[in-house]
Amino acid sequence: VVKNYSGDVMNFDMAKELAELEDIEVDTVVVNDDIAIKNEEDRRGVAGTVFVHKIAGAAAAEGKSLSEVKAVAEKVIQGVRSIGMALSPCYMPESGKPGFELHDDEMEIGIGIHGEKGLERKAVASVDAIVKELLDRLTKEVPDKKVAVMVNGMGGTPESELYITYKYVAEELQAHGYEIARSFVGNYMTSLEMHGFSITLLPVDDELLGYLDAETKAIGF
Repeated sequence: VVKNYSGDVMNFDMAKELAELEDIEVDTVVVNDDIAIKNEEDRRGVAGTVFVHKIAGAAAAEGKSLSEVKAVAEKVIQGVRSIGMALSPCYMPESGKPGFELHDDEMEIGIGIHGEKGLERKAVASVDAIVKELLDRLTKEVPDKKVAVMVNGMGGTPESELYITYKYVAEELQAHGYEIARSFVGNYMTSLEMHGFSITLLPVDDELLGYLDAETKAIGF
């Protein structure tokens, strides 16, 4: 399960070739759920990747073949969409320098998980206003009304604030006729200690809900 970054794709391609030399059957899927990038082919893999891992893992644990697991993973990828924001950058462990500069009164909309710049930089707003802006963009790409929702912390946001964020996410979605079939709140895909959050929407049916609900020992679930 590869996030759509050039380095990731290149390294996984090399790993696939090495595995095949040892007669290990391997296949890949590439996750590109970040709607902050307009061109779909260039979209980054962000927190929606967690849903891909959970659902594909459950399908594999059930005994599905590699091709069947890949098909389920691709079904998730086709539907899942995410967008994030940051109030502060993360600091690079090697250099101790921030990945990008943000003033105290600024926020970055549409950031990537490696500290990449986002769509735009603007004045800090209230959490309900931020949620509305992100969901205005997100819901345009997720017309299916039955969804699993993830509010994901970027690493430095307290869990209590993530639950406040989820409150506004749920209210906004329900006001627009969405049914929240499952909800996940926490630090699932972080960017070191960056302060911020992302919202992920995954259209779901009975098959995907079954895999989301499947028992797992993964701590986040």
